[in-house]
Amino acid sequence: MNFLLKAATVIDPKSPFHNKTVDILIENGIITDINTAIHVKNEIKEVTLENLHVSQGWFDSSVSFGEPGYEERETISHGLDVAAKSGFTAIALNPNTFPITDNSASIGFLKGKAQYNAVTLYPLGALTMKSAGIDMAELYDMQQAGAIAFGDCKKAIQNPNLLKIALLYAQNFDGLVLSYPQENNIAGNGIVNEEEQSTILGLKGIPALAEVLQITRDLFLLEYTGGKLHIPTISTAKSVALIKEAKTKGLQVSCSVSIHHLTLTDSELVAFDTNYKVLPPLRTQTDIEALQQGILDGTIDMITSDHQPMDIEHKNVEFDNAKYGTIGLESGFGILNTILETEKTIKMLTQGKSIFGIESTIIDKGAKADLTLFNPKGDVIFTENHILSTSKNSAFIGKQMRGYTYGILSNGKIVLK
Repeated sequence: MNFLLKAATVIDPKSPFHNKTVDILIENGIITDINTAIHVKNEIKEVTLENLHVSQGWFDSSVSFGEPGYEERETISHGLDVAAKSGFTAIALNPNTFPITDNSASIGFLKGKAQYNAVTLYPLGALTMKSAGIDMAELYDMQQAGAIAFGDCKKAIQNPNLLKIALLYAQNFDGLVLSYPQENNIAGNGIVNEEEQSTILGLKGIPALAEVLQITRDLFLLEYTGGKLHIPTISTAKSVALIKEAKTKGLQVSCSVSIHHLTLTDSELVAFDTNYKVLPPLRTQTDIEALQQGILDGTIDMITSDHQPMDIEHKNVEFDNAKYGTIGLESGFGILNTILETEKTIKMLTQGKSIFGIESTIIDKGAKADLTLFNPKGDVIFTENHILSTSKNSAFIGKQMRGYTYGILSNGKIVLK
């Protein structure tokens, strides 16, 4: 189908139409014309939305659904629809399914399920077999099948020699290795941040030291082996400092931070609401300020929703027994847009593509149409009615947001709320 976006303000610093309000004509998935006023025949679908803004399609580097194995949490088909209506044209899907995504056949299954969708699904392969942290998985075979990077979701690699070998081996095909930042022996049986709040609530703590030690080790290994390392969802001030120093040395290290770690502190735990039980745990205001500064100075490469649906049976239980995770696709843009300028928000939701080897297309005539449609204005209180996901475990219910998404236009398809 062909589309005409009417009166759309372009937010794309690389585009000659940046900050201009124009009509955009898309035919067969290609932007064929951009002009102040375009008039077309009836067979072109016109899209007119209030204060419409468009940017390059957003990418989320850490998304979990459920299928295969946990379809009651989220299916691939419905999850991709949620991602589209939340503004994401591409997602990296974590391997924490059942069975674990640790071979080329499982990568092929995920690619097949997402075929012909408006949202492009990029599978992440497990770094180790069954994500057990013992034997390295078939990285090259998975890369050939379509995996864009390799890591064990929310599971740290405790054996440093295993990570060393993975970093060396992946260089043969320019692979990207992910290492979750937690030293399990320090974290112990902790479930929240080890600080004043954990003592008041009587909950076992995970000290920031657990993250810092693991990142320190991984950066030493990277310096020794070379290669490319991505550290997902950092949460402490010291982590930012360590990665900033590593980048000045020229190491190929990148990192992400989740939206909830940028905005929520462990003070949220006072009501024992299990929607705030996440991994890494929510930290302190000092950590939030350091993370936000890391975004502004370029230390942190991307922001993720770290979307992790969890069924009510695993959330509506005692805090100690609840599973980790919060959903975040639906609230992602609105929350970010309250703490960052809109242009910076868009940058942090798009620039991660290059790290994962995903092509970016500028908004210009002749380019592929890979667009996010949104309105950056308007204050909204996020409620359960805004949740599109099958699971409802959001840490942002009741929080104020600025702006909202309309949907996407990508892969020749349009998806609107």
